[in-house]
Amino acid sequence: MNIEAKDVLIRMLATPNPYALKFVLNVPLKNKGRATFYSKEDCSDLPLFHSLFDISGVKQIFVFQNQMTFTHDGSLSEQDIEKQVTAVIGTRIAVHNPDFLSFEEREVPVSSSESPKKEKSPEVLKVEQILDRTVRPGLQADGGDLEVLSVDENEVRISYQGACGGCPSAMMGTLEAIENILRYETGKENLKVIPI
Repeated sequence: MNIEAKDVLIRMLATPNPYALKFVLNVPLKNKGRATFYSKEDCSDLPLFHSLFDISGVKQIFVFQNQMTFTHDGSLSEQDIEKQVTAVIGTRIAVHNPDFLSFEEREVPVSSSESPKKEKSPEVLKVEQILDRTVRPGLQADGGDLEVLSVDENEVRISYQGACGGCPSAMMGTLEAIENILRYETGKENLKVIPI
């Protein structure tokens, strides 16, 4: 797929998190799954995202389909961020491969010193299915998401991604809603959701 900058439309949207901006493009950034980057090293083989970390104050980049959430430290105005993100996309979109695998999706060779990618437990898969149906669409509409890290008895550990990371509403109302939905759907009245 050969995309030229002149063919790319970019729209910046505010999110509930004052330190996160959502960018929606008319071309895919990631065809399958999602990815979160916290540093240049996380995306050294991906020129588009690698170059975005040259923008002052970037803390995290979350990518899902044709959307990217840019989380920052507040040192630049939204207009400056929009201008710089648009410029980077314009110069890097032609070499971007939306079929890239995130770090979590990559298979680690058995001969490596790292352990191979873990399969999700049935409990985690069940919680993922509930969240896919009930919570994720709303989070993704606001430029965020969450990852289920573990499910143990009456405890679900999650990690917020994108605009949800560091968002005041994610730690209060959203967390309570997730907990209530999972309690109802699983029948576990004492279930606790713990953000990591």
